[in-house]
Amino acid sequence: MKISVDIDCTPEEARAFLGLPDVKPMQDALLAQIQERMAANLAAMEPEAMLKTWLPASVQGFEQMQKMFWAQFMNNTGKAGKKE
Repeated sequence: MKISVDIDCTPEEARAFLGLPDVKPMQDALLAQIQERMAANLAAMEPEAMLKTWLPASVQGFEQMQKMFWAQFMNNTGKAGKKE
């Protein structure tokens, strides 16, 4: 035997019937705070600010890597010249 019951109600009516709290005001307040924080962070992420933040470290790292390669290259060519 199979019994099915269809209930036609809105989510708000079901929540009230089951005694669950209405969290919509809290969700709206939190969403507004999140939007404010994201807008503030996006304003700080202008292209010029991002380049100033990222570029010096990456250029310095690139220069160090280049110096290391040149030092290794010079060491290898110096050793090869001494063997002959």
